[in-house]
Amino acid sequence: MHSNDPISNSDPARRPEDGPARKMIKCVIWDLDDTIWQGTLLNGEARELTRGVSDIVRELDARGILQSVASKNDHDAAWPLVEAFGLSEFFLHPQISWSGKAGSVRLIAEGLGIALDAIAFIDDQAAERDEVAFYLPQVRVIDALDIAGLLDRAEFQPGVITAETRTRRAMYRTDIARSEAEKQFRGTRDAFLATLDMRMSIRPAMDGDLRRAEELTLRTNQLNTTGLTFSYDELEELARSPKHLLLVARLDDRYGSSGIIGLALVETAGTAWTIQLLIMSCRVITRGVGTVLLGHLLRRAADAGARLRALFVHTDRNRQMYVTYKFAGFREVSEDAGGALLEHSLERIHPLPAYVTVVSELDEEAVS
Repeated sequence: MHSNDPISNSDPARRPEDGPARKMIKCVIWDLDDTIWQGTLLNGEARELTRGVSDIVRELDARGILQSVASKNDHDAAWPLVEAFGLSEFFLHPQISWSGKAGSVRLIAEGLGIALDAIAFIDDQAAERDEVAFYLPQVRVIDALDIAGLLDRAEFQPGVITAETRTRRAMYRTDIARSEAEKQFRGTRDAFLATLDMRMSIRPAMDGDLRRAEELTLRTNQLNTTGLTFSYDELEELARSPKHLLLVARLDDRYGSSGIIGLALVETAGTAWTIQLLIMSCRVITRGVGTVLLGHLLRRAADAGARLRALFVHTDRNRQMYVTYKFAGFREVSEDAGGALLEHSLERIHPLPAYVTVVSELDEEAVS
């Protein structure tokens, strides 16, 4: 890999796909009246679910697609009905009030930390759909009459189903619990993070990790340094390659496990290591662990006596990862249409945050 050609076309790494990436839906936001159920609650008509809705909600959940509600209704009247229909557990950050739908959709997106272009909004009223489309043009707007074919649409069919996929809603619920605990905490943010007893384990990817690794390359757009995607077979080859290091990071705390939340692919041939891909799940970035995997790579390169370089491809979504590299001490050494090549001197490496314990299964050492 040459410094004047930062993104290599050589196998097994490859360029991000040409043209706009296919946007998968990560969250479906439902209206209630004449959408989730038949009739209007205010008129006393809401007595049964819309045909097929229960099965659709459950299947979306099984596919790891989060769901919520944006409804113009009296919350104290509507939510007990959602509970009675057995659907309340599926809806995160529900917004039931007389506020505009666009504002409700935005609040849900912010609460879940999901980009607007990964959200679909379903409503029976054309005026409500038009409002959301006007103020939030990135959102996928769907007529409630079209939900029968929803599960067959490509954007609702994740290519990979993993253990994390099936428990995604539960993980988000623990995230909400952490956020509520932080609101009640009196003290500094670092002091609160220390109460979480966070433990990050970093190890080479094993066969059982590869589906999740594939999912991370397909789903993660914001905290992704190059946008490269890899199939299961390619990741299996990389995991066995003597010239590459494929690492996964798992995060656990006193609330439970967040599963595999980080992925790093490093080319280790020669005297210079090159980070070809670094990904962190957006779900954990608020817990102050976004730099931990990168810090681990810096230390490993220094211990190996290797230089450490990193590829970076700018997108409209991943500026935060570029800032992370710069803050860690990387400097840009070249750039072309394919992206930038950065390098770290390894003379000064920032210490790991004191509120997380990092366990490396590469050398079975624990460092704080």
